[in-house]
Amino acid sequence: MERPLLPSIRVLIADDHKGWRRQVRSLFQARPEWQVIAEAVDGSEAVQKAEELKPDLIVLDIGLPKLNGIEAARRIRQLSPSSKIIFLSQNNDLDVVQAALSTGGLGYVCKTDARRELFLAVNAVLRGRQFVSSSLKDSEFTDTTREKAPHRHELLVFSDDTVLLDSFTRFIAAALKADNAAIALVTKSHQESLRQRLKAEGVDTDGAIQQGTFILLNVADTLATLLVDGLPDPVRFLEDFSSLIKEAAKAAMAEHPRVAFCGECLGRLWAEGKTDAAIRLEQGCDELVKTHEVDILCAYPLRSFHGEEDEHIFQSICAEHSAAYSQ
Repeated sequence: MERPLLPSIRVLIADDHKGWRRQVRSLFQARPEWQVIAEAVDGSEAVQKAEELKPDLIVLDIGLPKLNGIEAARRIRQLSPSSKIIFLSQNNDLDVVQAALSTGGLGYVCKTDARRELFLAVNAVLRGRQFVSSSLKDSEFTDTTREKAPHRHELLVFSDDTVLLDSFTRFIAAALKADNAAIALVTKSHQESLRQRLKAEGVDTDGAIQQGTFILLNVADTLATLLVDGLPDPVRFLEDFSSLIKEAAKAAMAEHPRVAFCGECLGRLWAEGKTDAAIRLEQGCDELVKTHEVDILCAYPLRSFHGEEDEHIFQSICAEHSAAYSQ
């Protein structure tokens, strides 16, 4: 069976040298499904354009003016967590490479290797796999960094439903466009809006659901099965969602598939005052990212936080996540 063509992968190039930006752009032009949507000449501009455009892929130099590439990557991961990052740099110092990849970027290509290895890096990173230039592989670096790759269990505090749905759409679309899988746990009122937004992003939502790479769950139905006397059954949670993650990953076409899992279930518990239940399920989510190839994005409504009286509990929620951001 012939594999369907992928929708466009939207790319941001950040490098302070015009010649390198032109060279990278020309490499991407050889693949029509890879679309360069913007360029940045310094780290601050890279962060700004990443936040504004939410590209699927960012090719990021390390030695950028105003804000270096490593710090820019940290900020981008908070503002556009679905964007995958490949560092393209002249620097081959192993400590620098390790610091760069510790931000959550998946690829590191030395500029001397770019012409023959950038395509390989893009293909690997879009499938959720780490790629490090062959000129660095004689060291012990590659294996140790893979073992220390950070878990993605992130928190979104959203101001309104538009922010929530747009964030979920980007998160899911990036996974499905890279041949990975996705699970969305949303309210019934948001399901159709999410489907329509994904279709607008070029995702064959109905096909993905039929194929099993996209699983759409209802918050109310899920909570009815998980909660016993107002608190979650941790064993049932881990069993049920481990099965779902394995099922979705098995249906994915990526060589080493990952599953993007986003939901507003825990935010609903929080908004209803069931903070203990929310924290217990967050702990369960943390176990999932440690035992499965899954990235989790939990969403909480901003209106459910009421100042100083909620600050301590909110810090407990943040502590269960690898990153937190508000929109």
